[in-house]
Amino acid sequence: MSNTDLVAFTGQGIAVWALVAAVFTLAGTVKGVIGLGLPTLSMALLAVWMPPAAAAALLIVPSLATNVWQLQPWATLRRITQRLGGMQSGIVAGTLVGAWCFGAPAGAGATVALGLSLICYAAWGLLARPLTLAAQHERWLGPLAGFLTGVITAVTGVFVLPAVVYLQSLALSRDELIQAMGLSFTTSTIALGFALAGQDSYSTPLLGASLVMLVPAIAGMALGQWVRLRLPVAVFKRCFFAGLALLGVYMVLREILR
Repeated sequence: MSNTDLVAFTGQGIAVWALVAAVFTLAGTVKGVIGLGLPTLSMALLAVWMPPAAAAALLIVPSLATNVWQLQPWATLRRITQRLGGMQSGIVAGTLVGAWCFGAPAGAGATVALGLSLICYAAWGLLARPLTLAAQHERWLGPLAGFLTGVITAVTGVFVLPAVVYLQSLALSRDELIQAMGLSFTTSTIALGFALAGQDSYSTPLLGASLVMLVPAIAGMALGQWVRLRLPVAVFKRCFFAGLALLGVYMVLREILR
């Protein structure tokens, strides 16, 4: 999709943008409850009716702002950054290489890839047993996991796989895991922003729309934190992963049966 087409997309009516805002509110709520899911859910839902490149461009500012917030507490950020530095370098390299090889997320191929990513992520979340990684493997496996995450980010606009699986295998405490995910998601968001800009998939109108979508995303996070205190997280996560799997199947079948 050309930059002109992406700019034209921002001229949609109020009803369309109200629906986009509702998506970011829902995605922010999910992130407020379980600490992830804003880019995954927003990309999955938005890509049902808009070009994946436009959806990826819209999530840059809300994703970056909420992920930077998730980097707290600042006192422990330096330590976790040093431990995960190789992974972050891999994310940047993989995203830029993926964008150079495959271009910005666009077309039926990107939609199918996103759908398959959602199915795999949901299956892992529902069925897989937690992995435990020996410390001596982090030096080489971290950059590899980061690079693969970057490539998938460039193709689909979603940066949870295999990053979240890798981070959950490091035996981090709950607070360390949330901070580590925030760091990796922040790196992925910035790298994706540069990749989109390099592919002419970002524009001033899309940047303005992305800034506006920060409001419903933050409101959703606040709601999610309120819900987290009242709903068992395990139940919510099962519903979340099951919903992602169904949405992924729908996206794949829709493109195959066209």
